[in-house]
Amino acid sequence: MRAHAIRFERTGGPEVLRWEEVEVPAPGPGEALLRQTAIGVNFIDVYHRTGLYPVPSFPSGIGMEAVGVVEAIGPGVTEVSPGDRVAYASLPIGGYAEWRCMPAERLVRVPPGISDEEAAAMMLKGMTAQYLLRRTYRVQPGDTIVFYAAAGGVGSIACQWAKHLGAEVIGVVGSDEKAALARELGCAHTIVYTRERVPERVRALTGGKGVPVVYDSVGKATFFDSLDCLAPRGLMVSFGNASGPVPPFDIQQLALRGSLYLTRPTLATYTATREELLATAEELFDVVLSKAVRIRIGLRLPLREAARAHEALEGRSTTGAIVLLP
Repeated sequence: MRAHAIRFERTGGPEVLRWEEVEVPAPGPGEALLRQTAIGVNFIDVYHRTGLYPVPSFPSGIGMEAVGVVEAIGPGVTEVSPGDRVAYASLPIGGYAEWRCMPAERLVRVPPGISDEEAAAMMLKGMTAQYLLRRTYRVQPGDTIVFYAAAGGVGSIACQWAKHLGAEVIGVVGSDEKAALARELGCAHTIVYTRERVPERVRALTGGKGVPVVYDSVGKATFFDSLDCLAPRGLMVSFGNASGPVPPFDIQQLALRGSLYLTRPTLATYTATREELLATAEELFDVVLSKAVRIRIGLRLPLREAARAHEALEGRSTTGAIVLLP
C-alpha cells in the first residue's frame, strides 16, 4: 500500500522536511497497522531533525506521537484489535504519516470522552507531566514549584495538574501574553524571563527560601538560574533542551548551592515496560476526563505543512500543543 509521510534525508532547518509517497508494509509479528487521524508535534522532533538526537539512518521518518485506528494486526498481537482507537508516544520515529506500523505493545486504547486531536496533543506531553509531577518529584499539597515554559505543550498540562494536586505554581514564560495564559492554567505567579531575574523573583515569592523542585525544559540558557531557585537539598529536573544542551559543569556547584540534586529524566525510561506505560496513560486519561486538566491545542495544520509547525515551535510563537492532521 502507498501513502504519504514526512521524511528527511539530512539534518537541518524545517526546510529539510519533505512530503513523500512511501510504501506501507503489512504488519509483521508484534505489530499493528494504523490509519492515523491526528499527530502530535514535540520538541524532540526538532532534536531529531537538527541532529541533536541522531536518527538511526537516512532517509528517515520523524515524529513520536499520534492517534489512529488499528486496521490490521500481525502475528502474535494480543494488546489491540482491529477497530481499536489507539494512541502512542514512543519510538520508533515515523509518526508524521498517514499510515504506519507500530509495535502493538506501545499502543494504548483511547477512552471515550477524549477526541483524536486531544489524544494527539496530550500523550507525549501529558505522560511527561505525569512522571514529572508524580514520580520524579512527587508534588504534595502546599509545595511551591517552578515550571519553565508554563504556557507550552508540557507546561500547559503540568501547571493545571500541579494546581489540582494542591501546589502553588510559579510559571516562567517569555512574554506577557504567555504569562496571562499561564495564570489561566493555574499558575499562582508568573515570571517573564526576558525582563525579570528568575532566581531573584523566586526568592522574593518564597520569603528567601527557594523551592523544593524546578522543572526546566529550556536547558542551556536557564540551567544555573534554575539551580539558584532551589532550597537546600532541592531537586533540579532538567527534562529538555529548547535552548541547547546543558554543557558539562563542575558538580561542586551543586554542593555550593546547598547539596542540590540533579536529574535528567526521559519519558522512555518512565514508560519502559507495558505496565508502566498503561499506568502512566491511565492516570493521564483520568485527570483529563475529570476536567481537572484541559488539553489546549494552539495550532492545527495539515500534515503536509509539518515544516510550518516546526517553524512555529522553534520560534516560540505557540501556546499549548501543535497537531498535524493527515
